[in-house]
Amino acid sequence: MTQLQLESQPALFRTRLLASSGRRRARIPVARERYPGEYLLRIARDPLAVFVELAREYGDIVRIPMGPQGFVLVAHPELAREVLVTRPKTFVRGYAHRGLSLLLGEGLLTSQGDFHRHQRRLAQPAFHAERLVGYGETVVANAERWDARWSAREHTVVDVHDEMLALTLGIVGETLFGAHMESQTSAIAEALGDALSVGPAALVPFSNWLLRLPIPPARRLRRAKHQLDGVVSNIIADRRAGGEDRDDLLSILLDATRSDDPDQEAMSDQQLADEVMPMFVAGYETTATAMSWTWYLLGRHPEIAGRLRTELDTVLGTGAAARSPRFDDVPRLPYTRAVLAESMRLFPPAYSVVRVCTERSDLGGHTIEAGWSVATSSYLAHHDPRWWPEPERFDPERWLGPDQHSRRKMTYFPFGAGTRICIGEPFTWTETTLVLATLGHRWDPQPASAEPVRPHGSITMRPDGPIRMRLERATRS
Repeated sequence: MTQLQLESQPALFRTRLLASSGRRRARIPVARERYPGEYLLRIARDPLAVFVELAREYGDIVRIPMGPQGFVLVAHPELAREVLVTRPKTFVRGYAHRGLSLLLGEGLLTSQGDFHRHQRRLAQPAFHAERLVGYGETVVANAERWDARWSAREHTVVDVHDEMLALTLGIVGETLFGAHMESQTSAIAEALGDALSVGPAALVPFSNWLLRLPIPPARRLRRAKHQLDGVVSNIIADRRAGGEDRDDLLSILLDATRSDDPDQEAMSDQQLADEVMPMFVAGYETTATAMSWTWYLLGRHPEIAGRLRTELDTVLGTGAAARSPRFDDVPRLPYTRAVLAESMRLFPPAYSVVRVCTERSDLGGHTIEAGWSVATSSYLAHHDPRWWPEPERFDPERWLGPDQHSRRKMTYFPFGAGTRICIGEPFTWTETTLVLATLGHRWDPQPASAEPVRPHGSITMRPDGPIRMRLERATRS
């Protein structure tokens, strides 16, 4: 059970009705600081802990002291929907994403406006349903290699987060970029860990210039970027040297650097690298984090792990008749998907999305000034008892009953929402389902410690320490 818990919050609809009837707008409560700059420092270390604390104390909306610029946290799904879905021209990407661009470049993840829409259309074919079939074969092949790797280490204790980082690195490298990454796993994991440790600083105003100063966090970020840039450059150079079209994301992007259309400007090599970097990092990091928390939860809930294996036995067989999963098995594994959905409810890898207000606006009966940042959090929505009975309980059955189709919008959004919803969501569901089906059918990792592992809010929701588990072959009664 996670240690970050929410209490019931008052609904916002009363203030919204008052505002719409001409009454005076409500004042946004301001979080009290114990000392000047408290929240600047705390958010730079762990935004998630601050968001949970303030949502518990102040309810659905609170202004956080963050220097001269306004910074507002919203916890109600209707407010999150306005920010992320219904008013995309009023609430846009701002300084937080400019800070992230120091690592990821000016690609799909950090760009906006017409440029973002063009780049998204360019990359979209790589995630079409027909391509997922081929990706699925690669995912299972990599998971099979992990089965062999674990077979050689049976009964030993591993950090399952390290295991999932290495596994998903191989998958994203091979599926989207046609690259084999095994020899670079340790170096990439170290570089990404350094970058993510600095990531929360991007939420601090002026992070764009702050992270350019000669201070230790900025040096770590620059060192990490240099290492990751080298990896991306090698991926691109190897593909160009090979000269083959593998019908994957990298091939699509490389085609854009060779445009013969006089009305279409060819993508520069720098832009190519800027597009590859966020796809590479996001596709590897967020999936590994989701899978790590899933193993953690299954290890602490053996009865749910048992139900999962029952479904996998039914679909994939047992004993000599057992087989590996295939892409067309994915819709036949509803409980497997429910386990993953519930894991991402409790531990959404991308737990917060921040936007900047472009003009003075009303939000839930409150005034948001131009230039203010507004933070939404899927973690807060996913743990709110107004929408989720016993929100801290790991219960995949939530996703199998009729209630799943009648939930309020934006009470569950692990992949973001609106026009900037994660482009790789279908791929992620396919990947995680096939990895869990392959390894969950054969393995039953047991917790090596009774101590809970807590989430830490960096750019993603990584565990705050190792998830130590003992590798044991699954047994059947």
